[in-house]
Amino acid sequence: MGESPKNKSPIVTPNVSADQQAEIEALRAESFQTRRATVPALEEILYQAHPVLDHGFVRVIDYMGDDGAIVQAARVSYGKGTKKVSEDRGLINYLIRHRHTTPFEMCEIKYHIKLPIFVARQWIRHRTANVNEYSARYSILDNEFYVPAPDQLAAQSQANRQGRDMVLTGDEAKRVQELLREDSERAYSHYQELLNINDAGETVDESRDGLARELARMNLSLNFYTQWYWKTDLHNLLHFLSLRADDHAQYEIRVYADAMLESLQKWLPLTYDAFMDYRMGGIGLSAKGLDVVKRMLGGEEVDQKNSGLSKREWRELMAELGRDA
Repeated sequence: MGESPKNKSPIVTPNVSADQQAEIEALRAESFQTRRATVPALEEILYQAHPVLDHGFVRVIDYMGDDGAIVQAARVSYGKGTKKVSEDRGLINYLIRHRHTTPFEMCEIKYHIKLPIFVARQWIRHRTANVNEYSARYSILDNEFYVPAPDQLAAQSQANRQGRDMVLTGDEAKRVQELLREDSERAYSHYQELLNINDAGETVDESRDGLARELARMNLSLNFYTQWYWKTDLHNLLHFLSLRADDHAQYEIRVYADAMLESLQKWLPLTYDAFMDYRMGGIGLSAKGLDVVKRMLGGEEVDQKNSGLSKREWRELMAELGRDA
């Protein structure tokens, strides 16, 4: 197990409430003995919140298994598995390289995540996790909303229907931030009016009932923050990270994936190295793409017209090979 944090000073983290900070300190003050495999590096950050965006965070709540659990599952007849790290590394590399899945389903991790609603709606398309979200039917959402930093304000891409282009600057960027902030503040003010409460959560007008919370919430915009517990097995986590930690992913979800990559590195260092090498750092080739590479290695002059690839596929392949399209 990791070193007991009892004698360490509490780490005050931005973006967590006072109640959450107290809960984190209480959980980190406890220590338990176990016969299960534990990972000291992950134990060290357990329950701590990693700030993301202006009000969000990611924190590891629980986990099961380590790199050895993957090896054990792959070599089930061997029981414990190998003793040499080099052999375990080689096996995990093989499993990642050949896209084996079952051994990676033996490990699980649970996160507590605070994120803008529009990011959550994109995230939930990964339907292979167990999710329990903060309910605005029963509780009142905090007055916290996401406003992008100036360097993240960009115009719509003309080449990619779901991407960004040039960053806005000067008065235009300032005006966008003003509109986002003003609209969010107005929406939350009306949300409170519908609920008949003030900033302290107290009833404003005793002579009337507030609107039901399940109805009042519909007035809030997608940049308000929600929270959820998100539990998944390692196989599906790696799939999520391969898409959302990619440079082409939307910035606002990519920064969450980056934070989760850091926890993956602490939790499963051998798996992390293999994942970064073969998945994040590697490329997949179609049969036609592989044929193009073979022809080029054979000294043949290949261009888009005689490659058999579409213009987009050709551009993507040449970009991966570091060649001009």
